[in-house]
Amino acid sequence: MNIAKHMEAIFLAVVAVIGATTFATAGDAPQRSAPEVAAVAAAGGAAMPVVVVSARRLSAAEKAQLPQ
Repeated sequence: MNIAKHMEAIFLAVVAVIGATTFATAGDAPQRSAPEVAAVAAAGGAAMPVVVVSARRLSAAEKAQLPQ
């Protein structure tokens, strides 16, 4: 059997198996309502870290001086 000749059929079969697996396992994941998610987020107590980067832009002359 020439695999290259049947590559499209192999691809479609793999996609079908992955799709069936996705639908079969979709009910296994625990579902949370919006108030539960908010309560879990608030229970953490730690604020989300924020990084602020401030710098001035280089002029064309300064860019030209940088090593390549």
